[in-house]
Amino acid sequence: MSTPDEVTSDLDTVRERLNVVTQETRFSLVQDILGHPSGLPTLKELDYVNPSRSQTTIRQHLQRLVEAGIVEKVELPEDRRQNDLPYTFYGISEEGRQFLEDHKLLRAEETLREIYDRVEKTAEIERYETAPRPDR
Repeated sequence: MSTPDEVTSDLDTVRERLNVVTQETRFSLVQDILGHPSGLPTLKELDYVNPSRSQTTIRQHLQRLVEAGIVEKVELPEDRRQNDLPYTFYGISEEGRQFLEDHKLLRAEETLREIYDRVEKTAEIERYETAPRPDR
């Protein structure tokens, strides 16, 4: 059985994570990751679908999501990397997926994929979208 201090700590963790996830820019990034065809977009793809935010801002918010355990940074193994193609990707962690599900924040995943599919993309972004992804 949990002690009162452990329960308070757990509630603080949940509150902090909810605060991290529901901040507008980070919530948008979570939705973009969920909407991506592979669920593993690159920074460049996230930058493309968030034109009103700088790449630096996106990178900082992704880092905050990683620190909170919602998102994980995944790299393609060196032997599978190709010139001019990305090898660093961002995906929802198992722990993050469970958290989002527990708080009813995953309900629109299919709709997010449909919306992402309709985004008009440049040839470079399409190339990035179809780049090899790590197995998770």
